[in-house]
Amino acid sequence: MTSASQRLWRTSPLTYVALVLAALLSIYPFYYMLVIGTRSLDSINDVPPPLTPGGAFGDNFGRVLDNDAANFLTGMMNSIIVSSVVTVSVVLTGSLAGFAFAKLKFRGSNALLLAIIVTMMIPTQMGLIPLWGMMQDLGWYDTLYAVTVPFLVSAFGVFMMRQYASQAISDELIEAGRVDGASTFRIYWSIVLPALRPAAGVLGLLTFMETWNSFIWPYAILTPENPTLQVSLSFLSYAYYTDYSQVFAATAIGTIPLVLVFLVFGRQIIGGIMEGAVKS
Repeated sequence: MTSASQRLWRTSPLTYVALVLAALLSIYPFYYMLVIGTRSLDSINDVPPPLTPGGAFGDNFGRVLDNDAANFLTGMMNSIIVSSVVTVSVVLTGSLAGFAFAKLKFRGSNALLLAIIVTMMIPTQMGLIPLWGMMQDLGWYDTLYAVTVPFLVSAFGVFMMRQYASQAISDELIEAGRVDGASTFRIYWSIVLPALRPAAGVLGLLTFMETWNSFIWPYAILTPENPTLQVSLSFLSYAYYTDYSQVFAATAIGTIPLVLVFLVFGRQIIGGIMEGAVKS
């Protein structure tokens, strides 16, 4: 059994080859985006196509900033604000509700959890028209409230945190906190939330990426003068003409916050896993 287990976990050269190929396939679209973003528009149509970065990134991005129809800086700032607020809210509300469903006893918990799960089965697109009418009634058309408030709570986040909390937090740990005189919120803040850090990192990363890349709803509820980043990028393309060097330069800049968020939440995920391994 020992030798069989060792053979199972032993890496082979084919494993490294497969991992290298997977890494190259994942990185290549981002690399080619940088190549096109640093090339002039004339060199993009060369045969064979360019495979090395050029020196025209400053000119390309300067034309993005000069494009009044795109409002790139406004879109960038709006996306940072909306994505950050939604991510923090989803992580906090998801961990609070997940802790309540997993460890607290109250009447109707199963029915409420079932209702939350049912909402996950309804496509988001089906709610866009009534949501648009609601935003009009509230006077939130063309405001950041319209792209922020409806998404402050996530059914997926609640369900994910509930599943993780039920496995990662023991009932004895909760009882020990109550014996020490801690309130329910103090138990959540001092015991539950640190234990949920790996799941919170994953949820925060997924939520930030989803909000950052959201296009349909911001395009429907915001005007071109007050866009999010994805809406701003859409105005760089025209019906009969697209300056791909300009589009890819703007996309490269718009990818930087995603990379930074991935690094931050990735550290939280790894740190939480390592902390749990040391404690166990």
